[in-house]
Amino acid sequence: MVGVLLGLGATAFSASEVRGQTAALPEVERFSYVLGTQTIGAAYQFTNETRLVETAQAILDMGSNVLKFSLGKTYYGERGNIPEANPEIRCLTDLAQEPSHKRVLDMPFAYYVLWVYPFTPGWWDKGFAAADQQKEYQEVHDVACHLLKTYSGSGKTFFLGHWEGDWHLRQGYDTKTDDVVTPAAVQGMIDWLNVRQRAVDDAKRDTLHHAVEVYNYCEVNLVRLAMQGRRSVTNDVLPKANVDYVSYSSYDSGTDLKSALDYIESKLPPKPGLNGKRVFLGEYGFPTIHNTPAQQDERSRQVMRAGLEWGCPFVLYWELFNNEVDKDGKQRGFWLIDDQGAKQPVYLTHQRYYERARRYVADFRQRERRLPTAEEFAKVAVTFLDEPREGEQ
Repeated sequence: MVGVLLGLGATAFSASEVRGQTAALPEVERFSYVLGTQTIGAAYQFTNETRLVETAQAILDMGSNVLKFSLGKTYYGERGNIPEANPEIRCLTDLAQEPSHKRVLDMPFAYYVLWVYPFTPGWWDKGFAAADQQKEYQEVHDVACHLLKTYSGSGKTFFLGHWEGDWHLRQGYDTKTDDVVTPAAVQGMIDWLNVRQRAVDDAKRDTLHHAVEVYNYCEVNLVRLAMQGRRSVTNDVLPKANVDYVSYSSYDSGTDLKSALDYIESKLPPKPGLNGKRVFLGEYGFPTIHNTPAQQDERSRQVMRAGLEWGCPFVLYWELFNNEVDKDGKQRGFWLIDDQGAKQPVYLTHQRYYERARRYVADFRQRERRLPTAEEFAKVAVTFLDEPREGEQ
C-alpha cells in the first residue's frame, strides 16, 4: 500500500497552513501510521465553524494524518458537512472547491478516505444504464483530475469509495434471505465499481501530476454472511471488480477479525503495481450504550492490534463525534469526544499512539537513513497499544 508516510504531525504546521494553504508534506510526514478516525453525520459540535471544518481540525489536533468524510450530494443540512445547500454546487468538483471542503482538503493530512457519490447519475440496483454510467464516469473522472492537479506535489493520497456496499446490494437491510440480492443488482454494482475505477485510472492518465495519488475502493460489510457462501459483495461482486482497495466495515467480525480479512483478500483480484495488503478497516467501534469507556477503549485496542498485525493499510475508528441518537435523544456513544466535549479513553489511546509512533519513525530514519517499511513499523506499533496511559498502572 501507501506503506510509509507521516512523521511530525499537525504541530509542525502554522495556523495559516492549516487554514487555507496547501503545504507540501515532507517525506517523513507522509508515513502511514495506519490508525485513524472519521467524521460523518456528527450529532453535535462546539464551535461556530462548519461541522466538517471543526471535526477535521479536531482530528488533526489529535495527531492523525488520515481523515475520512463524505463527498456527495447530501453534503448539507443539520448533520451535513455544511449547514445549507449552495445552488452553485452541481457536481463533485464544485463541492471539492466549496470553502469548507477546500479548507479541509488543504489541511496537512497525508490521506483522505472519501465516500464519493456523484450528483447526476441514477442508481444501479436494477441495472446500470449506459447514460448513467457515463454520468458517473464523468463526475468521478473530473473530481479525480481536480484532486491530482490541485494537490500535485503535496504528497497527499486520496481514496475514493463508498459506504457499506452490502446494504447497497441487499435492499431493506434484509439478511434472512438471499432473494433480495437480484442478478440485476449484482451486475449493476459490478458495472458501477468498474466505471468508477476506469474514471480514476483515466484521470491519472489524463492529468499531469506528481507526488499525489488517487485510488478507488469498494466497501464490504457482511463478511461473516459471505463466509457462509451466501450472496454478498465479497462473493458476487468483488471478484469481478477491478478496484484498487477494499474497505471492511467490520461490525460483524466479532473476535476473529483476521479470518474475515483473509477471506476478503482471497476474493480480491490481483492488481499489478499495487503491493502489500489492499484490505483496510473502514469502520469499527463500540458504543458506550453497551460498553463502559474503559471497555470501549480496550475492545478498540484489540481491533487496532489485529489490524496492525494483519497488515491493514488503515484501521479507522467510528468516529470522532457520535452520529447515532436514540428516539429519546440519548447519544449511543460512537465517539472519541463525547457530547460534553470530554475526550474518552480511546481518544487518549489514539493520541498517545501517534506521539510514540512519530518518535519511532523519526528515530528510525535518523538511525537507518531511511523510513521503516510498513511491516517493520507495524511490528513495533502494536507495542504502543500495550503501554499504559499517564495515570494508569
